[in-house]
Amino acid sequence: MTTDLPTGNSAPSFLIQENGDRIAYHYSAGSTPGVVFLHGLMSDMDGGKALALEEFCKKRGNSFLRFDCQGHGKSDGDFKDGTIERWSNDTVEVLDKLTEGPQILVGSSMGGWNMLLSALKRPERIAGLVGIAAAPDFTEDLMMDDLTPAQHHTIQEQGYVEIPSDYGDEPYVISKKLLDNGRENLVLRKPIALNVPVRLLHGKKDVDVPWQTALRIEQMITSDDVETTFIKNGDHRLSEDHDLDRLCRTLDALLRQVES
Repeated sequence: MTTDLPTGNSAPSFLIQENGDRIAYHYSAGSTPGVVFLHGLMSDMDGGKALALEEFCKKRGNSFLRFDCQGHGKSDGDFKDGTIERWSNDTVEVLDKLTEGPQILVGSSMGGWNMLLSALKRPERIAGLVGIAAAPDFTEDLMMDDLTPAQHHTIQEQGYVEIPSDYGDEPYVISKKLLDNGRENLVLRKPIALNVPVRLLHGKKDVDVPWQTALRIEQMITSDDVETTFIKNGDHRLSEDHDLDRLCRTLDALLRQVES
C-alpha cells in the first residue's frame, strides 16, 4: 500500500510495510529497464549520485527509483536496529511493489552489498548491476579488524558502539546485531550466482573500502560479463562532477547493451 504524496525532493512518497513502518521513496516513471539506486551506510536517497542518476534517467526516459532503507533518511526506524538483511528485504519489497519489468540495481558502498543480496533474491528481475565502491561483507572484512579491543568490549556489554564518521556529524552506530547479521549474509565466500552484466567503479584512493574488493567481486560473481574500472585518484564517495559523468556514461552504455 502506498500514499499518494507528490514526488520530488521536498515530499517523498511512502511505502507502508506490513509492520506499519514507512519506507520513503521517489519514483520517476519511464521505460524499462528501470534503474534502482541503493544508498550507503548512514547515507540516504538524496545524495549527489542518486540525484545525478535520477536526472539522467528522466532525460533518457527510463524509470528511476531511489529510496531510504529502514533507519536511514526519511524512512521510519532506528538505524541502530538495522541489519544488512533488513535493508535487503526493504529493497526486495520496493522492487516487488514499486517497479515493473527488468531493473538495473546501482549500489553505492554498503548499497553494493545490498545490491548483490537483493539480486540473488530476485534474479529474474535484474537486468544488470552497477557497483560504486561496492562494499560486500564489510562488517566482517573491514569493521571487525578496525574495531579496537575496547570497542569490541563495549559492543558485547551494551550491544553497540558509536564511532566518529568522516562524512558527517552523526557517528556510526555499530551494533552487535549488525555484525552478527552481517556474518550470516556474507557473499564473497562462495560463487555469486548472477549471470547479468556487471559494472564496478572503484577509486584507487578509497580509504574506506580497499580497491581490491572490486577484484574479489569480479572473481566471485559467475557472470562472464563483468567490467571493473579503477579511478586512479578516486576516493570512496566518487561524487565529484567528473565521477558523476563517468557513472552516467557507464549506466548509459549498460542500458544500451541490455536494451538491444
